[in-house]
Amino acid sequence: MYEEVKKIWPEIEWIQDPELKDSVYKTWEYAIEQSVLTADDLTKIPFTLLIKDCTVTFMEHKRAVVHIAVESAKVMGKFFGKKLPIKMDYLIAGSILIDVGKLLEYVMKDGKAVVGTTGKLLRHPFTGVGLAMMFGVPDEVCHMIAVHSKEGDLGKRTVEGIIVHHADFISYEPFKDDTLKV
Repeated sequence: MYEEVKKIWPEIEWIQDPELKDSVYKTWEYAIEQSVLTADDLTKIPFTLLIKDCTVTFMEHKRAVVHIAVESAKVMGKFFGKKLPIKMDYLIAGSILIDVGKLLEYVMKDGKAVVGTTGKLLRHPFTGVGLAMMFGVPDEVCHMIAVHSKEGDLGKRTVEGIIVHHADFISYEPFKDDTLKV
Protein backbone atom coordinates (compact mmCIF):
# COMPACT_ATOMS: atom_id res chain seq x y z
CA MET A 1 0.00 0.00 0.00
CA TYR A 2 2.94 2.33 0.71
CA GLU A 3 3.96 2.31 -2.97
CA GLU A 4 0.40 3.11 -4.07
CA VAL A 5 0.24 6.07 -1.69
CA LYS A 6 3.68 7.25 -2.80
CA LYS A 7 2.53 7.08 -6.45
CA ILE A 8 -0.57 9.25 -5.95
CA TRP A 9 1.07 11.53 -3.35
CA PRO A 10 4.64 12.47 -4.43
CA GLU A 11 4.22 15.65 -2.36
CA ILE A 12 4.51 13.66 0.89
CA GLU A 13 8.23 13.52 0.16
CA TRP A 14 8.37 17.32 0.58
CA ILE A 15 7.88 16.84 4.34
CA GLN A 16 11.29 17.12 6.02
CA ASP A 17 10.42 15.67 9.44
CA PRO A 18 10.71 11.86 9.07
CA GLU A 19 8.19 11.12 11.85
CA LEU A 20 5.58 13.46 10.39
CA LYS A 21 6.20 12.09 6.89
CA ASP A 22 5.73 8.54 8.20
CA SER A 23 2.51 9.52 10.02
CA VAL A 24 1.09 11.05 6.83
CA TYR A 25 1.92 7.92 4.81
CA LYS A 26 0.40 5.66 7.47
CA THR A 27 -2.77 7.75 7.69
CA TRP A 28 -3.33 7.54 3.93
CA GLU A 29 -2.44 3.83 3.80
CA TYR A 30 -4.92 3.01 6.56
CA ALA A 31 -7.64 5.21 5.05
CA ILE A 32 -7.34 3.41 1.70
CA GLU A 33 -7.34 0.02 3.43
CA GLN A 34 -10.56 0.94 5.29
CA SER A 35 -12.24 2.46 2.23
CA VAL A 36 -14.22 0.94 -0.62
CA LEU A 37 -12.14 3.28 -2.79
CA THR A 38 -8.75 2.28 -4.16
CA ALA A 39 -5.82 4.57 -4.81
CA ASP A 40 -6.68 4.25 -8.50
CA ASP A 41 -10.29 5.30 -7.82
CA LEU A 42 -9.00 8.58 -6.36
CA THR A 43 -7.55 9.47 -9.75
CA LYS A 44 -10.99 9.02 -11.35
CA ILE A 45 -13.76 10.04 -8.95
CA PRO A 46 -14.84 13.69 -8.73
CA PHE A 47 -13.25 15.69 -5.94
CA THR A 48 -16.66 16.77 -4.69
CA LEU A 49 -20.18 15.44 -4.88
CA LEU A 50 -21.55 18.95 -4.36
CA ILE A 51 -20.95 19.96 -8.00
CA LYS A 52 -23.16 18.26 -10.59
CA ASP A 53 -21.15 16.45 -13.27
CA CYS A 54 -17.82 17.55 -11.75
CA THR A 55 -14.97 16.49 -14.04
CA VAL A 56 -12.07 17.46 -11.75
CA THR A 57 -10.78 14.36 -10.02
CA PHE A 58 -10.13 13.92 -6.33
CA MET A 59 -6.37 13.78 -6.81
CA GLU A 60 -6.26 16.71 -9.26
CA HIS A 61 -7.98 18.86 -6.65
CA LYS A 62 -5.99 17.49 -3.71
CA ARG A 63 -2.61 17.95 -5.34
CA ALA A 64 -3.56 21.44 -6.57
CA VAL A 65 -4.43 22.40 -2.98
CA VAL A 66 -0.99 21.32 -1.77
CA HIS A 67 0.79 23.25 -4.53
CA ILE A 68 -1.36 26.37 -4.03
CA ALA A 69 -0.76 26.28 -0.26
CA VAL A 70 3.00 25.81 -0.59
CA GLU A 71 3.40 28.52 -3.23
CA SER A 72 1.23 30.92 -1.19
CA ALA A 73 3.34 30.25 1.90
CA LYS A 74 6.53 30.89 -0.07
CA VAL A 75 5.25 34.25 -1.30
CA MET A 76 4.12 35.19 2.21
CA GLY A 77 7.53 34.19 3.55
CA LYS A 78 9.25 36.31 0.91
CA PHE A 79 7.31 39.42 1.88
CA PHE A 80 6.71 38.94 5.60
CA GLY A 81 9.70 36.82 6.66
CA LYS A 82 10.04 36.40 10.42
CA LYS A 83 7.03 38.66 11.00
CA LEU A 84 4.82 35.73 10.00
CA PRO A 85 6.50 32.38 10.67
CA ILE A 86 5.01 29.48 8.72
CA LYS A 87 5.71 25.87 9.63
CA MET A 88 6.08 24.38 6.16
CA ASP A 89 6.06 20.73 7.24
CA TYR A 90 2.77 21.27 9.06
CA LEU A 91 1.34 23.19 6.12
CA ILE A 92 2.30 20.44 3.65
CA ALA A 93 1.04 17.64 5.89
CA GLY A 94 -2.21 19.47 6.60
CA SER A 95 -2.90 20.22 2.97
CA ILE A 96 -2.28 16.55 2.10
CA LEU A 97 -4.52 15.27 4.91
CA ILE A 98 -7.52 17.65 4.86
CA ASP A 99 -9.68 15.34 2.74
CA VAL A 100 -8.41 11.93 3.91
CA GLY A 101 -11.71 11.47 5.78
CA LYS A 102 -13.56 11.41 2.46
CA LEU A 103 -12.28 7.88 2.04
CA LEU A 104 -14.60 6.90 4.90
CA GLU A 105 -17.35 9.30 3.80
CA TYR A 106 -17.81 7.86 0.30
CA VAL A 107 -19.18 4.54 -0.86
CA MET A 108 -19.59 3.26 -4.41
CA LYS A 109 -23.06 2.79 -5.87
CA ASP A 110 -23.61 1.79 -9.48
CA GLY A 111 -19.98 2.63 -10.23
CA LYS A 112 -20.19 6.15 -8.80
CA ALA A 113 -18.97 7.63 -5.53
CA VAL A 114 -21.81 8.69 -3.22
CA VAL A 115 -22.01 9.75 0.41
CA GLY A 116 -22.54 6.72 2.64
CA THR A 117 -23.94 6.44 6.15
CA THR A 118 -20.67 7.50 7.78
CA GLY A 119 -20.50 10.56 5.54
CA LYS A 120 -24.07 11.52 6.38
CA LEU A 121 -23.34 11.32 10.10
CA LEU A 122 -19.72 12.52 10.20
CA ARG A 123 -18.33 14.74 7.49
CA HIS A 124 -14.73 14.27 6.42
CA PRO A 125 -13.16 16.88 8.74
CA PHE A 126 -14.27 14.75 11.69
CA THR A 127 -13.27 11.36 10.29
CA GLY A 128 -10.05 12.88 8.94
CA VAL A 129 -9.00 14.07 12.39
CA GLY A 130 -9.83 10.63 13.79
CA LEU A 131 -7.69 8.90 11.19
CA ALA A 132 -4.76 11.29 11.61
CA MET A 133 -4.76 11.05 15.40
CA MET A 134 -4.52 7.26 15.17
CA PHE A 135 -1.09 7.69 13.62
CA GLY A 136 0.30 10.41 15.85
CA VAL A 137 -0.21 13.34 13.51
CA PRO A 138 0.46 16.48 15.62
CA ASP A 139 -2.48 18.52 16.89
CA GLU A 140 -1.35 21.50 14.78
CA VAL A 141 -1.92 19.41 11.64
CA CYS A 142 -5.14 17.84 12.93
CA HIS A 143 -6.34 21.40 13.54
CA MET A 144 -6.02 22.11 9.79
CA ILE A 145 -8.07 19.02 8.95
CA ALA A 146 -10.74 20.09 11.44
CA VAL A 147 -11.05 23.71 10.31
CA HIS A 148 -10.40 23.53 6.55
CA SER A 149 -14.08 23.36 5.66
CA LYS A 150 -17.26 25.12 6.76
CA GLU A 151 -17.08 23.32 10.11
CA GLY A 152 -14.15 25.56 11.01
CA ASP A 153 -15.74 28.88 10.12
CA LEU A 154 -16.69 29.68 13.72
CA GLY A 155 -13.28 28.85 15.16
CA LYS A 156 -9.86 30.44 14.95
CA ARG A 157 -7.38 29.09 12.45
CA THR A 158 -3.60 29.01 12.70
CA VAL A 159 -1.62 30.78 9.98
CA GLU A 160 -1.08 27.41 8.29
CA GLY A 161 -4.79 26.63 8.71
CA ILE A 162 -5.77 29.90 7.02
CA ILE A 163 -3.48 29.21 4.06
CA VAL A 164 -4.72 25.64 3.62
CA HIS A 165 -8.37 26.68 4.00
CA HIS A 166 -8.04 29.28 1.26
CA ALA A 167 -5.99 27.00 -0.99
CA ASP A 168 -8.80 24.45 -0.73
CA PHE A 169 -11.46 26.98 -1.66
CA ILE A 170 -9.35 28.49 -4.48
CA SER A 171 -9.39 25.01 -5.99
CA TYR A 172 -13.14 24.53 -5.34
CA GLU A 173 -15.03 27.79 -5.84
CA PRO A 174 -14.30 28.29 -9.57
CA PHE A 175 -15.98 24.97 -10.35
CA LYS A 176 -19.23 25.68 -8.52
CA ASP A 177 -22.33 25.98 -10.67
CA ASP A 178 -23.08 29.46 -9.33
CA THR A 179 -19.63 30.87 -10.15
CA LEU A 180 -19.82 33.89 -12.42
CA LYS A 181 -18.51 32.93 -15.82
CA VAL A 182 -18.27 35.79 -18.31
